[in-house]
Amino acid sequence: MKGPDRNRATAPKVLLVRNARRSGPGRLREWLRADGVTAREVSGPAVPATPGGYDAVVLLGGGFLPDADAHAPWLPAERALARRCADDGVPLLGICLGAQILAVATGGEVTGDHGRPERGSCTIALRPEAGHDRLLAGMPTRFPAIQNHRDQVTALPPGAVHLAQNERCPVQAFRVGQRAWGVQFHPEVGADRLADWDEAALADSGLDLDLLRARAESVEAVSAGAARLLAANFAAVVRAHRDAGARTG
Repeated sequence: MKGPDRNRATAPKVLLVRNARRSGPGRLREWLRADGVTAREVSGPAVPATPGGYDAVVLLGGGFLPDADAHAPWLPAERALARRCADDGVPLLGICLGAQILAVATGGEVTGDHGRPERGSCTIALRPEAGHDRLLAGMPTRFPAIQNHRDQVTALPPGAVHLAQNERCPVQAFRVGQRAWGVQFHPEVGADRLADWDEAALADSGLDLDLLRARAESVEAVSAGAARLLAANFAAVVRAHRDAGARTG
């Protein structure tokens, strides 16, 4: 086998877990592929409790709490998956709900309807601890990213490293162990995602969708650049982890 087919056959494999129909991997899937990582997507009900057969895991978003087991009966398995990845050093990226699942699974706390909701493009500020972090390496100290949440991580897991923050939501990024990250923001989507948002629902919350769209579009180039670097950094961690395993296996 030669060329691209051989590359696909030997590429590291990442499991993408979709928790809600509208919360897919977006541009992340193509970015990972461009960086030499193949992806398989499963819906929440099909999530495994261990990462067996995969070199990395991405837990995507969803509009419910990470312990809403009655609403989403697969959450215990997903929390077990997050905990296993953190314990075993399997690269994991949790996004929004996925970050909250990682936090709860490893001893942190998430509070529903906490503080002020974040909608649209918001500024993320890196903390000094991010200076030597592999996921955020080379990232701007401040960058815009799409947000859409009202629940927050309110207590980090024991030993977790706090990596990014902003005024509305103090925990924007964190790391558990060496290779498990949670980000409250959405690197997988861009300003175009706001085209699907419910204008009437936002107006009921005192928000103007046109203004949110204009703001997001005005900073999309910077936002996409930061998100692309984050994805490339994660892919590099996945490849390095896979290569280290191959050398010792």
